[in-house]
Amino acid sequence: MRLAAVLLAAMLSLGMVALAQTASDSPRRNILVHGHRGARALRPENTLPAFEYAIAQGVDALELDMAVTKENVLVISHDPELKPPICTGPKPSAVIHTLTLAEVREWDCGAVRNPNFPRQQTVPGTRMPTLDEVFSLAPMGKFWFDIETKSFPDHPELTPPPAEFVKLVLAEIRKHHLESRVILQSFDFRTLREMKKIAPEIALSALYEGAPKDFAAIAREAGAGIVSPEFHLVTPEQVRAAHAAGLQVVPWTADAVADWDRLIAAGVDAIITDDPASLLAHLGRLQAQ
Repeated sequence: MRLAAVLLAAMLSLGMVALAQTASDSPRRNILVHGHRGARALRPENTLPAFEYAIAQGVDALELDMAVTKENVLVISHDPELKPPICTGPKPSAVIHTLTLAEVREWDCGAVRNPNFPRQQTVPGTRMPTLDEVFSLAPMGKFWFDIETKSFPDHPELTPPPAEFVKLVLAEIRKHHLESRVILQSFDFRTLREMKKIAPEIALSALYEGAPKDFAAIAREAGAGIVSPEFHLVTPEQVRAAHAAGLQVVPWTADAVADWDRLIAAGVDAIITDDPASLLAHLGRLQAQ
């Protein structure tokens, strides 16, 4: 069993390298683009319209967040609580983990424009998707799924325990045969460690924000091969050290050209952005120069 796990991990690593090489071989770019919550700048976040839009633009990965309903259905939401402006429904607010999927589906998650994103197009009648529904988009391309466990050590009532949460996620990954196309990311490193125990072939990404900290140390703490820091924390020195340790660096969430250029110059492997179409176009222009 241990040898099989090692072989699977090696295959996964080769798959990630191949994905990077595909981007490098393209005439447009050599940095991968992750669509944050699909494409939050243009479509309602974490919805099928956002993911379908991002896929159509040519993203390398869909970045998304997972919550869990009362009956342990994985749904796509950044926040554990339903509330405006992201979703509007029969109550001022409601905790997802206290609701059934049917009750969650009473909320409209596309009717109100997020005031932070004036170009966002509303899609009234949009319901919160399940992870199963998002994974069903896999045949539309060769993109990855960069999926986050929204798990809160200080609020255990909002989700299942880490081990249970991860088992639910792994069941969906295996149902859709996406072991080689999923990155599990989290600020709660407990979930990453649990996934490593039961499925070492799944790529892991350690999300981080806070005081500057050595990227390799973050990855070691999480047991991850990818470190995903808040983008202001990225420096060329940190990226070089991470690469020397065999890690990838995938910062979040940069939306301005000046920030993209700084991250590109630092040598990051990918950028998570709310506006993947604009980042792809920018990288294409740079590649053409």
